[in-house]
Amino acid sequence: MKQVVIIGGGLAGVEAAWQAAEAGVQVHLYEMRPVQPTPAHRTDKLAEIVCSNSLKSDEPGTASYLLKEELRRAGSLVMEAAAATRVPAGAALAVDREKFADRITERISRHPNIELVREEVKNVPEDQITVIATGPLSSEALTEEIMKLTGSDQLYFYDAIAPIVVADSIDTTIAFRAARYDKGGDDYLNCPFDQEQYDRFYEALITANSVPLQRFEETRWFEACLPIEEAARRGIHTLRFGPMKPVGLADPRTGREPYAVVQLRQENLLADAYSLVGFQNHLRYGEQARVLRLIPGLERAEFLQYGQIHRNTYICSPRVLDRTMQMRERQSVFFAGQITGVEGYVESVAMGWLAGINAARLASGQMLIKAPVGTAIGALAHYVSSANSINFQPINITFALLPSLNEQQRKRFRRKRDRHQLQVELALKEWDSWLQEIHFKSQISDPRFQIPDLKSQIPDLKSVSDLKSQVSDLKSQVSDLKSQISDSVSSTPENLPG
Repeated sequence: MKQVVIIGGGLAGVEAAWQAAEAGVQVHLYEMRPVQPTPAHRTDKLAEIVCSNSLKSDEPGTASYLLKEELRRAGSLVMEAAAATRVPAGAALAVDREKFADRITERISRHPNIELVREEVKNVPEDQITVIATGPLSSEALTEEIMKLTGSDQLYFYDAIAPIVVADSIDTTIAFRAARYDKGGDDYLNCPFDQEQYDRFYEALITANSVPLQRFEETRWFEACLPIEEAARRGIHTLRFGPMKPVGLADPRTGREPYAVVQLRQENLLADAYSLVGFQNHLRYGEQARVLRLIPGLERAEFLQYGQIHRNTYICSPRVLDRTMQMRERQSVFFAGQITGVEGYVESVAMGWLAGINAARLASGQMLIKAPVGTAIGALAHYVSSANSINFQPINITFALLPSLNEQQRKRFRRKRDRHQLQVELALKEWDSWLQEIHFKSQISDPRFQIPDLKSQIPDLKSVSDLKSQVSDLKSQVSDLKSQISDSVSSTPENLPG
């Protein structure tokens, strides 16, 4: 039977494994945990989420929604699991991370075409089709192997994890429930600051002691995951225009917008834990407890998890990858997920989806596919395979990656929100058409963007004639049945015993 090796059981790896297995290929999925732990993971479950439990916005009209919707229509395992384990988070898609990992681990373990192997892979197989989906936390041995394979210098950036607090330790006489602009109702807890409280918190934050970095290299933070203390050093108001912006919120105690606010997002279905949104940091644990308890409502906070920092590794994909996620020089090897230079959970899943399908097609002797650049998945694949390799940086999905609207479309839709909605509609129509072209069974989840098959809705004359004949026969049968019932009813009293 045709076989594919997939290295890494994270979000990209499980998606790649599922798609390849669903295509009829035998998959050997290697996950090194628990044999070899990582600095960030705490369990041996597949698809364990180690940072935020949010998969970002799922609000129609956003680029993040578009990416999710493409995956949903393409039968994504990860998106199915996310829907099944969703927790309240306003317009965002957030999951109960334990149930999420449990569900995916079970689905992968039960698939007849997937063999889950718990061991560390130190060398990339030379005689097998392989998908490398080891994410940002590849082991040292495999990282060295990857660097030899790609023939490029190691690239990296530092990433951080946000703290989690026990729900019962939050003072709800201070923290109030609301979402910005009422999007999502009251899914978030909000800790409001006045100016004096904010100034005291800011001073404590910028003077707190951080955990020293492990390597003496230039520190390159990814802007979307910038630690709060690093952001604060850019200016006293940086946080107030970032993760602590109070816009769209009103403190019910005063009826006014706070000076600043910290939002807490539900972590699990039991609602017994909340994470501090946007509060990733690399402070020492004792310093975190001291500084974060200056947040109004968290004075007695009990921490389930402190913020952490870890080193992320990614390759210079434009030098080595095609839009298919296949290496140009060594065509039996594919890369998927964050190691390719995409940033974000769903972005990693998307690259896993593409790599898994193409690995299966290569194993089956089929032509590889390239997603259209007018779609979110196609735009990401295009970016990582063709960006400027000199200043290559990880990226999230944004509308800037998609084709621009023409002048007529821009004039028709003057509001940015309307233009973005149009881009989403155009991209989804192109995505659905492409799935049909490659004979992929599309799973339309949002009926607003479903493309009707007009030909199938136009019956020929023969079928109309047949239908009329069937209707006539049915009417005749109904008439006969009514007569039988009438005869039976009229004769019943005479035939009853006694």
